[in-house]
Amino acid sequence: MPLHRLTQILMGVPNVERTAAYYRDFGLTPSAVTDPGVPAAPHAEGHGFATADGGEQLRIVHAPRRQLMELGVGVDDPEDLDRVAASLARLGVPVDRGAGVVAAVDPGTGVRVRVELAPRYEQTAPPPPPSNAPGHEARLHRRAPGLLREGPVRPRKLGHVVLGSTDQEFSQRFFQEGLGFKVSDTVKGLAAFMRCSSDHHNVLVQQAPVAFLHHTSWQVDDVDEVGRGATAMLEADPGRHTWGPGRHFIGSNFFWYLKDPAGTFSEYYADLDCIVDDALWTPGDWEGARSLWAWGPPPPPSFLAPDDLADLMTGAHAGPAK
Repeated sequence: MPLHRLTQILMGVPNVERTAAYYRDFGLTPSAVTDPGVPAAPHAEGHGFATADGGEQLRIVHAPRRQLMELGVGVDDPEDLDRVAASLARLGVPVDRGAGVVAAVDPGTGVRVRVELAPRYEQTAPPPPPSNAPGHEARLHRRAPGLLREGPVRPRKLGHVVLGSTDQEFSQRFFQEGLGFKVSDTVKGLAAFMRCSSDHHNVLVQQAPVAFLHHTSWQVDDVDEVGRGATAMLEADPGRHTWGPGRHFIGSNFFWYLKDPAGTFSEYYADLDCIVDDALWTPGDWEGARSLWAWGPPPPPSFLAPDDLADLMTGAHAGPAK
C-alpha cells in the first residue's frame, strides 16, 4: 500500500519535564538530531525521542491539557500526496499543502495528520529464541535466553495510537476514505482498528465524549521484552502500572500498559498480527470480552474511562489549546 508507517507524533502535556523523564525510563532515546533518513521533525521545541528503528518518533511539548496534537504518516511518492489531498477534499476537509507533505485536521479527534514522504522501515529480525514444548525440545541444558538479557529495553518503533473521537463515524471516514487506511477489525458500534502498514492496526478510533489520546503503543522484540520493560518501569515507580500482562484477541499481541505523568497510557507490545494481502484477511466485528483481551487480568475501570476524562471534557469545552 502507498501508506507504509507512522512517522512521528507530537504530544502536548501540561508537565513536559516529568513526562519526558517517563519516556526516557520507558526506553526511548533523547534525539538531539533526527536520523538523516527520517523526515525532520516539524517542531523544534520540547523534547524529542527516538526508537531503535524509526528515528525521532515522539516529541513532547507544552499544552494546557494532554492531547495528541499531530500524527505523521509516511508515503512513498509525491503522487500519493496528490491522491490524499484529492480524497480529503472530497470529504470536505480543508487541506494544507507543503513541500513533500499534506496536512489536515480530523474534526472528530482534533488531531492534525501530516502525510509525508518518508523511507520505509528497515528492521533486522532478532534471532528466534529456542523454546521447548511437548514433544519438541529445542533448548537443551541451558536457560531461556530471555532470562539472561541485560540492559534496558528499547522499543523498536511506534506501532499505533488510540484516539477518542466525538464523531467516530466521520473519523473513520477521514482515515479510511481520506487518507487511505484499511480497516482490519471493528468493535460493534464503537471503534475501528485501521492500518497504514502491514501491522494489524496503526490507528484505533473509538467513540468518546471528548477528543483525547488514550494510549500510544511501542513495539519490542518479544514477550520477554514486554515483561522486562514493564518490570523495570514498575521497579522505579509501582504507581505506573495500569493493565497487564496479557494478550489481546484483536491483533493477537502481548501487552502491558503503564501510565505517564500526564495521564496517557503507554503500551509495550509484541507479536502483532501482520496483513500483507487484503484478500487473505477477513475483518471481524467484535463485542464483549474479545474486543478487549484474550487472557490476563481484566482491564481496570480507569483503562476504559480514564480518571481525568471529566477534566478533559471541561478543558475541551473551555476552548482549543493556545
